[in-house]
Amino acid sequence: MTAFNRVAETMAYKTITLPSGLTVLVRPMPGYSAVHAIYATKFGAIDRDFTVNGKTVHLPAGVAHFLEHKMFESEDGDAFSKYAKTGANANAYTGFDRTAYIFTASSKIDESLDVLLGMVGNPYFTEQTIQKEQGIIGQEIKMYDDSVDWRLMMALFQSLYEHHPLRDDIAGSVQSIARITPEMLYDCCTAFYRPENMVLALAGNITEEQVLAACARAGLDKPRDPVEVRRIFPEEGPLPWRKEYEISMPIVQTGFGLAFKEPPLEKGNLKREIIYDLLPDLICGGMTPLYRRLYDEGLVNPEFDGETLLVEGATCVLFTGESQQCDRVLELLREEIARIKAQGVEPELFTLVKNQLYGEAIVDMESVVDAASSMASAHQHGRTLYQGIQTLAALTKEDVDRELATMLDPETSVVVRVLPQKS
Repeated sequence: MTAFNRVAETMAYKTITLPSGLTVLVRPMPGYSAVHAIYATKFGAIDRDFTVNGKTVHLPAGVAHFLEHKMFESEDGDAFSKYAKTGANANAYTGFDRTAYIFTASSKIDESLDVLLGMVGNPYFTEQTIQKEQGIIGQEIKMYDDSVDWRLMMALFQSLYEHHPLRDDIAGSVQSIARITPEMLYDCCTAFYRPENMVLALAGNITEEQVLAACARAGLDKPRDPVEVRRIFPEEGPLPWRKEYEISMPIVQTGFGLAFKEPPLEKGNLKREIIYDLLPDLICGGMTPLYRRLYDEGLVNPEFDGETLLVEGATCVLFTGESQQCDRVLELLREEIARIKAQGVEPELFTLVKNQLYGEAIVDMESVVDAASSMASAHQHGRTLYQGIQTLAALTKEDVDRELATMLDPETSVVVRVLPQKS
């Protein structure tokens, strides 16, 4: 058996497309006691403007997150109460481009699946329940206002983008969620909670037959009427909206962020997507000379990090941290980026970072939570896990150097500082 065949076997799972259009991904893991399920839709905070069956819909910020909260309510009770009877640990989350409903359980799996598929498949909204939730989420929004990390991240997005909805908080604002109506939420369900826009992924002590039986009980084994949906995104220029921005908060140490506005990633360009994933570790990851220098000189703490965000209509690379000498850190970071672009990535570092990502992808498949999450995420990116690992395995240092030439342009960079308030 070749190395690629062994990896393919390690990452194997079953993919089924039901007559309703729902994609089901199942990874039975004999010997495991738990099951992790994730039911996700490609609908997140950035999906603010769209048409559904010819009707144009404009949403205020925060609707996807608000809908996630409301989906747990129904005419016959709260879903968390139903999960309590099955013993499942349930939750949900909303990102910029997706919403996911999850549970982990070791018993009564069929019953928990019925709760999951039932609550997402049968939305129920009234003016009264919406008004109640507006108060609850309003308090959550105010909590995020006190988070330095979140304020910094949002300030970076708001500096990079003038029009893209990435610049608005996932939860919205107290003012924006006050405009939410039942009609808006039902429009979102019609447009984005349709089976062909969703994926159900499960890993652990479960069989394909169990999952398909649960889908049949939920009516997902039958065809659905077609729905025409078109997402609408505003046009963005190549340059950031503003180059620098400062915030004052009651903190001791200055927070900082350096971000680059990249061209939106073309669909299907998996090689460039993976290179973007590698970039932060190649520039400032724990194995880089820059990180060791910054850490050894006490210029940053372990929270210093980089990440890449890729959503429809927007791609950006961000570096954030805290420092008493943030301008010095920013100077060294810029110098390192310029050096790598000019000289290329060190071969040994490239191999280490590539192997690390490769190993993490394989190890994730041994965890029921990580396996189900990875399967769902890959599907929503239009690929399989094995296609991702194949592309990573074939990636060369020369590929990275070539793509780097068109990335991280200083002209597209912005800087945000979160400064201690003056007494």
